[in-house]
Amino acid sequence: MTDKMTLRVLANHARAAAENMAHTLHRTAHSAFVKETQDFTVMLMDRRGDTFAVPMELGATWYPGLTYGRAIDMVGDYRPGDIAFTNDPYSGHVATHAPDTHLWKPVFSEGEIVAWTGGHIHNTDMGGAVPASLSRSLTEVHQEGLRFPPMKLVREGQFDETLMRIMETNVRKPALNIGDIKALVGALNTGERKVQAMIQRFGKTGFVDGVSLLMDQAEAEARAILRAIPDGDYIFADYADEDSDAGNPCRLHLKLSIQGDEAILDFSGSDPQLGSSLNVPSGGDPRHTILLVGVYYVLYTLNPQILLNTGLTRAFTCITPEGSVLNPVAPAAVGMRSLTCARLRSVIFGAFAQAIPDKMPAAPAGNNCILNVMTRDERHQRTVIAAVNPVVGGGGGMPHRDGTNGSGADAAYLKNTPIEITETEVPVEFLRYGLAQDTGGAGQWRGGLATELSFRVFAPDTRITARNRDRSKFRPWGILGGQSAGLAHMILNPDQPAETDLGNRDTAVLQPGDVLMIRSAGGGGRGDPYLRDPKRVARDVACGYVSQAAAAQDYGVVIDKGVVDEKETQALRQSRPLRDTMFHFGAERTAYETQWTDAAYEALNKTLGALPIHWRFFTKTEVFARMTDRKGAEGVEAALAEICTRFPELAALLEQHKHQGEA
Repeated sequence: MTDKMTLRVLANHARAAAENMAHTLHRTAHSAFVKETQDFTVMLMDRRGDTFAVPMELGATWYPGLTYGRAIDMVGDYRPGDIAFTNDPYSGHVATHAPDTHLWKPVFSEGEIVAWTGGHIHNTDMGGAVPASLSRSLTEVHQEGLRFPPMKLVREGQFDETLMRIMETNVRKPALNIGDIKALVGALNTGERKVQAMIQRFGKTGFVDGVSLLMDQAEAEARAILRAIPDGDYIFADYADEDSDAGNPCRLHLKLSIQGDEAILDFSGSDPQLGSSLNVPSGGDPRHTILLVGVYYVLYTLNPQILLNTGLTRAFTCITPEGSVLNPVAPAAVGMRSLTCARLRSVIFGAFAQAIPDKMPAAPAGNNCILNVMTRDERHQRTVIAAVNPVVGGGGGMPHRDGTNGSGADAAYLKNTPIEITETEVPVEFLRYGLAQDTGGAGQWRGGLATELSFRVFAPDTRITARNRDRSKFRPWGILGGQSAGLAHMILNPDQPAETDLGNRDTAVLQPGDVLMIRSAGGGGRGDPYLRDPKRVARDVACGYVSQAAAAQDYGVVIDKGVVDEKETQALRQSRPLRDTMFHFGAERTAYETQWTDAAYEALNKTLGALPIHWRFFTKTEVFARMTDRKGAEGVEAALAEICTRFPELAALLEQHKHQGEA
């Protein structure tokens, strides 16, 4: 198969097959989180387990470069009708936290495996320490629920009932889990039939060779994009608010090096492996799909016709030192890796924005908060655990338009659940679900607005988990004169005498009558807001997106009775020069980086890298505790000297490392 037309026909067949798999799963899933929010994936893979086709209409968009190869090799003697599965983040590095249950099925032709169908569903709960299994507070993977290493779930068409009973016994809502798993099995069977149809049309050899060529084509398209980007090193850092419960900021640092048609993403300056569940289990794979999600978004933005498959990853190499937040070792907790991944995407966007500023947007909200409720349903005398709704923010201002409101950019795949469905399934009352005014970063192209959700509960000891809460301290950044966006908030009983700001917490226990309000961050603005067309500002005010006060303060537009006062607007806009600063991070980050400079982090990371992995997070925490009245590299050195005096074991380890280096 060498002609381009036939290859395109095969690509279209493969894409259609993946879409059919997604529709099968979507229509037959049991949990709201899969059938409404659509946290699932399906894919077709070549005989090695590399993805060559994914859907674009339904499901998550993280995995076009996922390879199942290592997990496939951990299960032997595949036969027709077999389906293997895993949800263990440290076995095969396919699953990346316990709720994600991955299945894969061999497709045979003439007695040999020619392809695989696969995918994952996010189970509502896998047991563990908290409802829904995920919280930043967890410190080891054993707390995050039941784990299955790669093994056969279905043998020649028959489910392994022993495994099913183990799951039923250990999770909080077994019917939802098993129902979703069986829906995914149906999707894999659909994919198998579609692959057989392609083999019948193109022939076995034509199909196998054609799939390989599709990978090569995706690689060529990715390399063509890189060649059009100026060579150079582009350095960017961003922060998650906390590295643990009530902890310190978690820093991700990237040096993006582009040379010709290749790129190296060096994350060596990032934080060490954390004592919380924010770690990202990449297994040290230099092309692990979870590290490259931000790259996929950039490539697709620059070429919306690009083929989405594992071939995209060949031009990129990631460096993630062992024992770091992006390459932890077991038994580090990893359940909240999606929070870190959101910041990882922001870091990648920031680096590429320096390379191609005319084509890149400002930062998206970057806090994809998934809200789960566990409560008692007095109507039906049962305990309910359910995903209520994702609370995600807007996209960053684009080169040609405003950021999408409410659910934009890299969070757009998460669908909202209609509140009528949620109120039917869960005994809560929604008070508000909509957009939050003045939360999008001001800019010539405004950032997308935040989402705000408020609801009341009726049962005692209702437990809330709000995973991926972030951006309550560090704002999504604006670019090219655009302003940073509004921060995220979670408030218990707002506008009441007992109002409590929960800060960056991701769990809460509510009592009857309590109201919880959750607001995401907004998207950053792009371009100086004084360049925004005053008519657009007036429309924003009329729509409730921007207040009249913010129109004057942020955009220099005076609105009087719904109409732009052109004279006053002109005078206000002439009161300051235009701004074109590459990044606007907000006052919070500016103040933080006055103390924690690049040099301070370099000094800290140099010491942490010299220590055994299990000492690193402890040492980082101790340094931060001693930096209250210090700043810069000198402050870090002084703090380390105090720590070595307090903990002579640490001093001995550093001395030992020094002597080993000299030897």
